[in-house]
Amino acid sequence: MTSRLERHILIVVENLPVPLDRRVWLEATTLVQAGYDVSVICPMGRGWDKPYEEIDGVHIYRHSEPPEAHSGAIAYAREYAHALWHWFRLSRLVWSKKKFDVIQGCNPPDLIFVLALWYRLWGVRYMFDHHDVCPELFEAKFGNRGLLYRIMLIWERMTFATASVSMATNNSFREIAIRRGKMAPEDVFVVRSAPRIETFEVGPGNRDYRKGASTVMGYVGVIGQQEGMDLLVEAADHLVNRLGQGDVHFVIAGFGPQLEEVQRDVVQHGLADYFTFTGPLYGPDLLDALNAIDIGVSPDPKNAMNDISTMNKVMEYMTLEKPVVQFDLTEGRFSAGEASLYAKANDPIAFAEKIAELIADPETGKRMGKMGRKRVLDDLSWGHTTKNLLAAYDRIFSKMTGR
Repeated sequence: MTSRLERHILIVVENLPVPLDRRVWLEATTLVQAGYDVSVICPMGRGWDKPYEEIDGVHIYRHSEPPEAHSGAIAYAREYAHALWHWFRLSRLVWSKKKFDVIQGCNPPDLIFVLALWYRLWGVRYMFDHHDVCPELFEAKFGNRGLLYRIMLIWERMTFATASVSMATNNSFREIAIRRGKMAPEDVFVVRSAPRIETFEVGPGNRDYRKGASTVMGYVGVIGQQEGMDLLVEAADHLVNRLGQGDVHFVIAGFGPQLEEVQRDVVQHGLADYFTFTGPLYGPDLLDALNAIDIGVSPDPKNAMNDISTMNKVMEYMTLEKPVVQFDLTEGRFSAGEASLYAKANDPIAFAEKIAELIADPETGKRMGKMGRKRVLDDLSWGHTTKNLLAAYDRIFSKMTGR
């Protein structure tokens, strides 16, 4: 029987560099700790610009950043063609050093199956790591179900057809893999995104972020079109200028294509003194910011994608004992339970009112924060997820060997 030390896994991710992609990094390092040889292909960016380096036993091969597609079929074609070229180029380089047994494709986009089909000729199996529901992502971003939406449904179906095993971030994604992807239930494993509690510890944080305010709200994540930052600014405007909550501050940690637009929106609402934009923060710097806040906010609007997606930021707030305010989303409610207040979908006034409830009753917020951390420790931490990740790989290798 082949040992794990002889098994080589190639992880391909297009939209974030590694180790910045926290889910992929947790997966990669966990697989290395379990005895697998792991290589990663990803883009450069955000300071991670070395074409090759080895970190914690993970071999990382990076290519130049693709041009991000903001709209239109041509823009998407340019971005995906760039990625495909580098996937094939770098996979040949990895193969020349040591042949890999499995390609793990992390979407978006749902095109890594093209690479997997090529290497199937040499007996390589495909593990699909389902990060986003791309058809719903397209619908949320562009507000329609046109030709490109239908193309993405086809790509998704071909992705699942190519995969021997798939990993879903939650039960909603698992249902899609079975219903829409036609995968056998025993080949779909729920591998939730969650912090590693050993490194995500509660602490005092950097009090400078508070700017002297009595109550501080925090946001961490992508600042993009579908993250609801416009709704958060409207909620802040209502909180400060209508509900009279002037002794507050908002700390926004992250990066994304809409950052400058959101900053302009804040200024136009006369809220510049109430917001701090930190830029991207990682590791201890991120903990310094999040530990300094009182309430974690997740303004992702309810739509076909967000309603069934697990938000990493919600899990991180909970791990650090922060009560959460979010819109009422199916998977958001599953993740947070009683650790969150839920505003009427996409209503910034209701969102502001939920924040005001926690400001008025900080003791309830503290109890919610403790319940959230307990839920993570008991059920949702990366330690609980590890067994499903390893079970998914046991399954794909058993299918390869026929055992």
